[in-house]
Amino acid sequence: MQYTLLCLHGWGGTKESFADLREALKGADIEILTPDLPGFGNEPEPKNPWNTDDYANWVLRWLQKHTESHTLKAMSCKLFLLGHSHGGRIAIKLVAEGKIKPDHLFLCAAAGIRHPRNIKRILGLTLAKTGKVFLRIPGLRALQPLGKKFLYRLVRVHDYENASPVMRQTLMNVSAKDLRPILSNITVPTDIFWGEDDGMTPVSDARLMHRSIKGSRLHLYTGVRHRVHRDRAKEIAAIIGMISAA
Repeated sequence: MQYTLLCLHGWGGTKESFADLREALKGADIEILTPDLPGFGNEPEPKNPWNTDDYANWVLRWLQKHTESHTLKAMSCKLFLLGHSHGGRIAIKLVAEGKIKPDHLFLCAAAGIRHPRNIKRILGLTLAKTGKVFLRIPGLRALQPLGKKFLYRLVRVHDYENASPVMRQTLMNVSAKDLRPILSNITVPTDIFWGEDDGMTPVSDARLMHRSIKGSRLHLYTGVRHRVHRDRAKEIAAIIGMISAA
């Protein structure tokens, strides 16, 4: 039986984010689908700001079109769903609300757990704003592009700074929704992959998802940060391969 693996990339990523995973799964009897999500890669931005529901519905429409024009058939092919970061947020939404029921769910450093803005972030944003004012001083304006990039990267808000107005509001919309109340609705087999040194989605989120999703398996990797789907592509591929061969 053929398997199809639908991979949803993170914020700021593209389908190329899964190049390592695709390489690691070479030779497996798995069709790998890696669409660019709206606003990233070759996919145009939405005309108006979106939320997670909008992205989930877009994925459903994209999958339906693929089903109609390719070989993906519900009766002859099993579907695996994998999401990294923002893509994990979308995957959780799809599965927890019954919009799609994959045969297996894989969450890689998935977003979706909302955290209050802590003191460090508030101070960081203040620093960034102060730094922007400082860089307007005559004689220092030539350093603005480099300085702004450094300041926003320093406080991890460069995704917001680099986005268009529509995508800035979209980022705020998707980040504002806390998905923890619906995690327990997920009943499909689930594997969770996380780097213990992840500074974007803390490892405490992984443990929370593991507790909330009944029967899920948690895989933690020492020394790995947010790019777990790339830095541990071989290990993730091995698990996917074993499940498809079972």
